[in-house]
Amino acid sequence: MKKYILLIFVLSIFGTKAFADFAVKNADGVMIYYKTINDGTELEVIKNASVGCYSGSVNIPDSVTYMNKTYSVTSIGRNAFSNSSDLSAVTIPNSVTSIGEWAFNGCSALTSVTIPNSVTNIANFTFFGCNSLTSVTIPNSVTNIGEYAFWECSGLTSITIPNSVTSIGYMAFADCRVLTSITIPNSVKSIGGGAFGYCSGLTSINVENGNSTYDSRGNCNAIIETNTNTLITGCKTTIIPNNVTSVGDFAFYGCTDMSIITIPNSVTSIGKDAFWGCCGLTSVTIPNNVTKIGDSAFNGCDLPEVISKIENPFYLDASTFSNNTYNNATLYVPVGTIEKYKATEGWKKFASIEEGPTSDINSIDIDSSNKIKRYGIDGRIVTNSRKGINIIQMNNGKTRKVVVK
Repeated sequence: MKKYILLIFVLSIFGTKAFADFAVKNADGVMIYYKTINDGTELEVIKNASVGCYSGSVNIPDSVTYMNKTYSVTSIGRNAFSNSSDLSAVTIPNSVTSIGEWAFNGCSALTSVTIPNSVTNIANFTFFGCNSLTSVTIPNSVTNIGEYAFWECSGLTSITIPNSVTSIGYMAFADCRVLTSITIPNSVKSIGGGAFGYCSGLTSINVENGNSTYDSRGNCNAIIETNTNTLITGCKTTIIPNNVTSVGDFAFYGCTDMSIITIPNSVTSIGKDAFWGCCGLTSVTIPNNVTKIGDSAFNGCDLPEVISKIENPFYLDASTFSNNTYNNATLYVPVGTIEKYKATEGWKKFASIEEGPTSDINSIDIDSSNKIKRYGIDGRIVTNSRKGINIIQMNNGKTRKVVVK
């Protein structure tokens, strides 16, 4: 993420400076600055470099008369309202068809935006950092939600994605931490990596029936790419289905409240940054069929233990786990494989490697004074013991599997 933060910094310093062709007050007496476009026949709303930011509530008119000539307002320009920290609301008329990049970037007090049905595209970083924005209704005319469009809208509690949208860009809703639910309509054919990354408040994820590209099979609270059986977006309540073969890049990125996840034996690849920042995880078990783990897959997780069922360890990038995990966690490996692990890049960084996991199934329950939480084998919290396998989270940070008869 550092390179994108640097990009933001550079653009904020060296962003495009614009000077208005003219300015006209709207019906409320607010001065709005315009630049002529399309051979001087239409207008684009801009930020005038010599004046600065807008404030309060701004109603943009659909047409403007200046020097006895009437123009139609068709565009909100790049950076038009960016960093207007005192801007509270904007009404965009139906004449506008285009909203430029960074148009509302950093409008930290913006609580309300009306986007008309004439707009077809919401570009990169359009509402980045609008952390007072609590809800957005995207009109049925929009077909594309661009990269980082609503990144760091940390107050956004709900979002309605219309059935017209076919594409959701990379990190489009990343870091919307109080967003609790999302529904992907059957029109969506493309979802970029990390589109809902660091949405730590998510508890409900659903893909509408009839979507030919994605599904949420078995009410798993996840988005799965149907043809490849790749889970691309999950949350703290996700149950990874047994027929999923890959956990995609950024799939659980920043799920800070997730304490337990079961990776089924069907999984063979774990993507880069897949569980980055899942700091609530207390233990990870990697199935035997996994043949690849991406860079930083478990970075940002200070795990007390890692259990690998892989018989033939493969190369790991040094960033796969955090330094705290490498230095302080115990890596449990299959009996007879410890020397392989100690000789393999990445795995050999673990300071403590032992054969045979301590989390093997026990035939008796554990002293209740040491328990914090109890989960069923499906990963859901349960209040009482269930027959079969129970997973117990201990107050020392470890987890244990027990059989209740």
